[in-house]
Amino acid sequence: MPNGIIIIDKPADWTSMDVCAKIRGILHEKRVGHGGTLDPMATGVLPVFVGQATRAVEFAENSRKEYVAGLRLGQVTDTQDISGETLELRPVTATRADVEAALLHFMGDIQQIPPMYSAIKINGQKLYDLARKGKEVERKPRAIHIYELELVERFSETDYLLRCVCSKGTYIRTLCHDIGQRLGCGGTLYSLRRTMAAGYTLADAVTIEDVQAQGEALLKPAETMFMEFPAYHLPSAGREKRVRNGNPVTDETIADGTYRVYGRDGTFLCLSRAEHGVLTSIKNFFGA
Repeated sequence: MPNGIIIIDKPADWTSMDVCAKIRGILHEKRVGHGGTLDPMATGVLPVFVGQATRAVEFAENSRKEYVAGLRLGQVTDTQDISGETLELRPVTATRADVEAALLHFMGDIQQIPPMYSAIKINGQKLYDLARKGKEVERKPRAIHIYELELVERFSETDYLLRCVCSKGTYIRTLCHDIGQRLGCGGTLYSLRRTMAAGYTLADAVTIEDVQAQGEALLKPAETMFMEFPAYHLPSAGREKRVRNGNPVTDETIADGTYRVYGRDGTFLCLSRAEHGVLTSIKNFFGA
């Protein structure tokens, strides 16, 4: 059975679930999930998890991500991107220096109000379902973190290219909207490409056509998501049996921290946390 991670360069006009459905059909494996939704208009890095590797999805979703985004000043839309209906067109007097100064206000820990056109549920209803009915409800601000935010290029008095590294839960279109509001002219997202997610970049990405041609050969082992952590190889059959049964093992020589744990034959077994000489599994990646 296929197990592993495929990094897809998502094409425009596909949903993230469209990609998963396609991979499910190509590889004939029901267990397929993705590590962080991309809107249909967006392209770029979409980690797709297959088989037992779906156990790593939660780590991908919680990881930081990098985007290259097109910001258009002077336009406000109901979806906060150019796929929506234009609500306002305003004159733009902001200079490049003004935009760069505005970006500084969105660095670090900030609060962001999720857009109405999103899959967030309030009282059991998805916001975009309410938005399509013309309804708007109050949304609580959510804490996010912007690690890096820079102006890459200015194309015209209205169009800019930004690069953003951010935490889970960040809406780039909302960021563009809010930058426009701060500048007093409004703003919307006109293009979006994710360049990094879960530690994978565009250099790791393949197309749907590549998967159709090469299939399972493109699967990366689940452990590649955790290469930032050191490897720990279990030294005995007894300790390996304990780990495989979900039990902690002791090793007074091991430093505190997170480890990739391997069996004696080199099989990646789990991601574990060591504290005070006790190694406890965080997530297992073996078995049915």
